[in-house]
Amino acid sequence: MARISSIVYNALFKRTSTFAATIIVGAFFFERSFELGSNYIYDSINKGKLWKHIKDNYDTEK
Repeated sequence: MARISSIVYNALFKRTSTFAATIIVGAFFFERSFELGSNYIYDSINKGKLWKHIKDNYDTEK
């Protein structure tokens, strides 16, 4: 376990520039995954109530 943490520390956290880059990339991926997960949960809870689910019921013919 100490070897793995040493490798991670030397690769990502030892220098300030790689530490900042790691934080920025991690924040980007966390934000995207949190947004997708939140949208999935919201859509699951409100299935059949949202416009994208019921718009076919109100489709008008031209």
